[in-house]
Parts: sequence; C-alpha cells; structure tokens
Amino acid sequence: MTEATTQPDHDDRRDASGTGADPSGPAQDGVTVAVTVTRTGGFAGLPRTWRARPDTAEAPHWIALIDECPWDAADPTRPIVPSGADIFMWRVDARCGDAARAAALADPEVQGPWRELIDTVRAATGTSTGRPTGRKGQPPR
Repeated sequence: MTEATTQPDHDDRRDASGTGADPSGPAQDGVTVAVTVTRTGGFAGLPRTWRARPDTAEAPHWIALIDECPWDAADPTRPIVPSGADIFMWRVDARCGDAARAAALADPEVQGPWRELIDTVRAATGTSTGRPTGRKGQPPR
C-alpha cells in the first residue's frame, strides 16, 4: 500500500503516522521512491502539498511514471511567468533510489506524463483537492 500524506502549506517531513520519519527514506528492501507535489497560486493563492511513498510492490509502476516525465524541460530554477490570473504553479520533487529530481511547471505544462504523475500522487493521498481528510476519508470537522 502506498503511504501518502497531504498537508496545506508546510514541509515538516513527517510520514502519515506522525512519527517524524523522513518520507523520502527507504521503502522495504532498500527501494526508495518518494514523490512530493506542491501546487501554489489559484484563487486564494494557498499552497497545497501532496506526498506519496509507494511500497516495494508498487515501486516499479511509480519509477516508470517518474522516468516518463521530461525533467530537463522543467528546470525548477527557470523563471515562470504566470499567463493569467488565478493560475496554478506546480513543483514536483521525486526521489528514485539515489537520484533526486525537481521540476517547476506552469499549469498549462501539466499534461501528458506530468499530469499522470501528479494525479497519481494526489490519488494516493485519498483526496482530489489536496485538503486533509479526517477519519475514513471524510473531511475534517
């Protein structure tokens, strides 16, 4: 099962159990796969962060998703000029073994392999909006 968390606007590097374990740490059998997606901008400008760390059985699928993305074309240090009001900006950080990759994307660039990776990370958290969930997937009170 994929371990996933979603958090509103900070990076405390805690796993879903709240133990403080680093979510980019090794999965079972030494395979390390972790993906963090952060979305900023939009109407209220509130950042949302989704994190997923698949277990060993799911790692090959996640590695394939990560490898399909055009990382060189989405340099996280390049300036991205928003093309309109309320546009989302995305940051994707992936760790696959010892390799760490990062990408910065304007919302129109989130298509093809990027869309698939981002949607998979968001789906792994059990939410479609990035809002934290309460018990059994219900919104918090």
